[in-house]
Amino acid sequence: MSLGDDHESSGGYGGTGQTRTRLPDSGDAFGDPRRRSSRSLVTVVGVVVLLIAAIAFANRGDGDTSSSTDGSPGKPETSATAPSGKRPVTAKSAAGIPSGFAQDQAGAESAAANYAVVLVSADILKPARRPEIVRQVFDAGKVSELEKNLDRVYSKAFLEKVGLDANGDAPKGSTYVSRTMPVGTKVTDFSGSTATVEVWCTGVFGMTGESSQNPVTNDWFTMTLQLRWTDGDWKVDSFSQKEGPAPVNGDNRVSTSDAISKAVEEFGGFTYAR
Repeated sequence: MSLGDDHESSGGYGGTGQTRTRLPDSGDAFGDPRRRSSRSLVTVVGVVVLLIAAIAFANRGDGDTSSSTDGSPGKPETSATAPSGKRPVTAKSAAGIPSGFAQDQAGAESAAANYAVVLVSADILKPARRPEIVRQVFDAGKVSELEKNLDRVYSKAFLEKVGLDANGDAPKGSTYVSRTMPVGTKVTDFSGSTATVEVWCTGVFGMTGESSQNPVTNDWFTMTLQLRWTDGDWKVDSFSQKEGPAPVNGDNRVSTSDAISKAVEEFGGFTYAR
């Protein structure tokens, strides 16, 4: 999936056992070690292209945040994420999304990581859940326009294309999976009241079920979030997404659809804070 600049993406939350929404790019079919047929691959690629176009429409903008903090090119400074000595975020909004991040770089990185998870989740495809997410994650000045754009993008017709009903629910006996896991974060700009944070992510996305046309696969992508300090917390002003960096796929044995469904039910997600 992709996110565009003036807010690009879609989103549920970790730690609650809820699933996340994202569509697969490629992978193996459930319960069958053989590669998917070319026809299935074309179907999946077609859905992914549609989703990317939809998000680009909902989150218009250039999303280019690749320059260094001083505007000069070159290799950025990197360091491992280290403990800040501050208590981790424990407060959550009514929408179940972590809140109350510190007004510093570590707080901005924690906010970006948590928001990346919720913005690429199954819940943002649900009409009843989406307003809560948008109002909690985004700057108040962006909410109205984004809600309208996302409602237009994630229409009933769009949901049908990805196998969901009008409420964003999967067919009986199937589970729509979207779990995003941040691998690392990088602050590319910080002023105290604004921040630009890149979040390198991996995830699992797709529909369980032996007859699924979009079986659960994995993906690698990087989200760039423009954050603003407002009302005592970091909020998203805009965001974008690009593919990779992606490693070579491991020679892993493909699990059955039932095994994936069971894992989604039994393993909860994480809250990212330090």
